[in-house]
Amino acid sequence: MKTTLFAGASVGLCLMAFAGAANAQSIDYGAMEQLFNEPVTTSATGSPQRSTEVPVDMTIISAADIKRSGANDLPTILSRVAGVDVLNFAAGQSDVGIRGYNQARSPRLLVLINGRQVYLDHFGYTDWASLPIQLSEIRQIEVVRGPNSAIFGFNAVSGVVNIITFNPKFDNTNVVELKAGTNSSTSVSIVKTLRLGERLSVRLSGGVDHENEWKNNSSGTGVVLASQIHNPSTARANIDAVAQLTDKVTLRVEGSMSNGSSTQVISTFAYAAHRVKTDSIKATLNAETKFGLLQAQAYRNGLDALTPGRRYLNDITVYSLEDLFKIGAAHTIRVGLEYRDNQLDTASYAGAKVSYTVLAPSAMWNWVVNPKLSVTTAVRLDKLSLKRTGTFPVGAPQANNALWDRDITETSVNVGAVYKVTDHDTVRATFARGVQAPTLLELGGLLIPPATPAPTGGLISGNPQLDPAIVTNYALAYDHALPALKAKVGVKVFAQKTQDVKGQFNASLLDIAPTATTWATFTYKNVSDSKMKGVELSASGKLDGGFRWSADTTYTDVKDTPFTTVSTIVLRKVNFEATSPKHRSNLAAGWANDKWAVDGYAHFVSKFNSYNGNDLERVKGYTAIGGRVAYTVAKGADIALNGQNLTASRQSQAKGPSGLQAERRVMLSLTKTW
Repeated sequence: MKTTLFAGASVGLCLMAFAGAANAQSIDYGAMEQLFNEPVTTSATGSPQRSTEVPVDMTIISAADIKRSGANDLPTILSRVAGVDVLNFAAGQSDVGIRGYNQARSPRLLVLINGRQVYLDHFGYTDWASLPIQLSEIRQIEVVRGPNSAIFGFNAVSGVVNIITFNPKFDNTNVVELKAGTNSSTSVSIVKTLRLGERLSVRLSGGVDHENEWKNNSSGTGVVLASQIHNPSTARANIDAVAQLTDKVTLRVEGSMSNGSSTQVISTFAYAAHRVKTDSIKATLNAETKFGLLQAQAYRNGLDALTPGRRYLNDITVYSLEDLFKIGAAHTIRVGLEYRDNQLDTASYAGAKVSYTVLAPSAMWNWVVNPKLSVTTAVRLDKLSLKRTGTFPVGAPQANNALWDRDITETSVNVGAVYKVTDHDTVRATFARGVQAPTLLELGGLLIPPATPAPTGGLISGNPQLDPAIVTNYALAYDHALPALKAKVGVKVFAQKTQDVKGQFNASLLDIAPTATTWATFTYKNVSDSKMKGVELSASGKLDGGFRWSADTTYTDVKDTPFTTVSTIVLRKVNFEATSPKHRSNLAAGWANDKWAVDGYAHFVSKFNSYNGNDLERVKGYTAIGGRVAYTVAKGADIALNGQNLTASRQSQAKGPSGLQAERRVMLSLTKTW
């Protein structure tokens, strides 16, 4: 008993010591994880917290979990997290959603790498293959379910995937990995950390991947054409440097690039060969002052994306300033201000630019009411100012840049209360209001005129009057630890409402009638409201002898309320009631000793619908089996056999007969760490 009390007091004191001077950019995650014997996060409140104590619905995937996953990409890892939906459209393209509402080029998920937004702003989706990092340099992945814009930032409406890499100041990470396998799959990556004196540390990484596209067995109407297929390949590089300018001031500079080509499914659910180039530069300055921990950050993301007939050039620059401080021992406050400038050249018509600026003040208050209860409240106000410059194609009906002189002002809110009923029982209640802003393409960046003069033909155009979708969410969670069994169980219930769902253009739905001098026009519109409710069950644990296990299942029920007819939301590709599976489940088991590690994974998804042109098509329920067997040849040297989709040579995981089918993949990997 005395030992337990002493350990608990020591941990508490250390947590208080770290809390005054920690955020995601400066914390030594390794030291904190060893101290608390579980993953630690600073993302929710800015102060270090156990994953079991955060005021949001979060799962943390550790570096050890990533290594033992046997996965070759992030979507495979994420698919094994409770409540996460993954649509595998092609060998190099997957779209990730949370608790339904997934779609091609899904714009509802905020993805961050060390605080930098990495989803692509033109469509608002994440090209997972283009992320400029290696799996071996990831410290942890934080998966947050539900709207979290007030805590994590702009556009976090269905959830957040927060990727945190090893910090070269604290982590001496050195890895070389070679992989080869079926479908001509090859991968080479290297991660190297350098110490350049006492105050400068640098991590360099780079990698190249290639594989053959899945065999085209599509059938019926809307089949995939040979011209729409491209074998996926990606090259990526990253640099991460940390300089200790003074004892209390740290500068972290990161730069990256990626260049990849693949088969992709665009937002109309049609296949297309696609090329994506990205580049970024980011600088973060942390300073411990008498006013608290100050952080100033700036980054720029560049995108050059090419789909046949359209080239998208997008630049976004973000500046932010925040102060994290404590008032007494019970109150942690974070105040911030963010400014972003987002610009997109119109496509396929070249000659104009659509842009917006966003000014967003925010505040967060974490109150430890007593040792059992803590409450976190966060609020963020986004003022988006839209603008357009340049020319219009002759025949466009909305040929006036003044139509884009518009402001959108919305508030995001997150409230979370965590109550520790006993040492083994925790209850979490949350409320959230999130804002899904229209993307630059939806606001006018997409501009495709016909080849014929007006009024013959039809114009595809964005809509400067499109409204944001508002998402509200209520959730209640209960977690119970079973220390005698080295296990824990949990149950969550949740309900969500989305107002003003944004729908696609469709040539069957005329939005602006033609005149003698203008084309008929097809554009984006707010077309429905939608409600979702569900429940999630989970359990995990460890057994003597090096065994571990986990299981979860998530049920969701989505109901759409179209503003007009059900056929309209089918045509506009937002019939989420039909396209969201009701059930998704995971089962995992593993064993390891000094030399061997064996892990197996099963992922089940119930039947759902996808789109084939203007129609829904059924996708059968499926179970995907994956696994890894690894042997440590010598210290730091591993050989492993990894496999995905092991029980089926081909399996539909995103579209029905009109789509490509996921293939069995087996890879041999050689890894050296030092």
